Amino acid sequence: MKKLVATAPRVAEFVEYQDRSIDTDEVKIKVAFASPKHGTEVVDFRGVSPFIDEEFSAEWNMFVPRPEGSSRGIVFGEFQLGNMVVGEIVEKGSAVVDYEIGDQVCTYGPIMETVIVKAVDNYKLRKMPAGASWKNAVCYDPAQFAMSGVREAHVRAGDYVVVVGLGAIGQIAIQLAKKAGASLVIGIDPLEHRCEIARRHGADATFDPTKVDVGLEVKKMTGKLGADSIIETSGNAAALQAALRGIAYGGTISYVAFAKPFPEGFNLGREAHFNNAKIVFARASSEPNPDYPRWNRKRIEDTCWELLMNGYLDCTELIDPVVSFAESAESYMKYVDQNPDLSIKMGIEL
Repeated sequence: MKKLVATAPRVAEFVEYQDRSIDTDEVKIKVAFASPKHGTEVVDFRGVSPFIDEEFSAEWNMFVPRPEGSSRGIVFGEFQLGNMVVGEIVEKGSAVVDYEIGDQVCTYGPIMETVIVKAVDNYKLRKMPAGASWKNAVCYDPAQFAMSGVREAHVRAGDYVVVVGLGAIGQIAIQLAKKAGASLVIGIDPLEHRCEIARRHGADATFDPTKVDVGLEVKKMTGKLGADSIIETSGNAAALQAALRGIAYGGTISYVAFAKPFPEGFNLGREAHFNNAKIVFARASSEPNPDYPRWNRKRIEDTCWELLMNGYLDCTELIDPVVSFAESAESYMKYVDQNPDLSIKMGIEL
């Protein structure tokens, strides 16, 4: 059997593996569909992770420099690629009572022919309802971060909302903001294909930030008021500068992206003060989040799964292209790494 791994920076290849025996609390899934993560995963794939020279200290609750001579943290040849899988349970351990052989499920997992996961007290292993879309299912992860960004922006009925960056997280944030009652939703992305999808799923207008002054256009569309909230998913320094220009007085910028170091020229001394912007950092997987204990990670995930499975969210257009497992190594390098403008989220059919 084969799995997809990074054998070197920016090199994806298949390696052979042999399944182990499952434990009593585990199930084995024969994978039918899979999808990688186009954000943080590809940063590691390129060998340029912002945490590559740091490690997390539980004692200090922060990232600290790695000791000199310690591991870089990414071992190429062992670094498995992939984020979500959908498939059928083909084996189950004796202690597993909530799942049966033949169940169609979705879970976090790498791109490989079979995945073994814990199935006792594991709410991340999700049963697929009959007729549910596998394309919606593999958007389970980005949906959580989109919902966190929208919630931290406190989007309410009648609000003016801007979503910057129309990858998977941004596209889902567009849908959530519109369905939450926002009267004006604006999408920002330089790629027209992504803008077209956003307009079909809730965006009232879209702008290419390489062609217009985004902050000025937002002010024009809102009668000089500005946006009540701006959800920033791109991590681009120019995008945050534009958000500070386009936000209404006292509005909220919900920062979802992992930003790179900002270059010289980033200016917090103009619009930031005059617009009295509030910047909050949204992250679904951090506990406790601002609404804890009412909202914890499990509630976020339960809610996103329900919205994906009942069709409230429609992610079918986000999964493109869909390639065969045999093509996935070459396609990963092409669509996820080298030409990310060609794909919002790649799907793989096994």
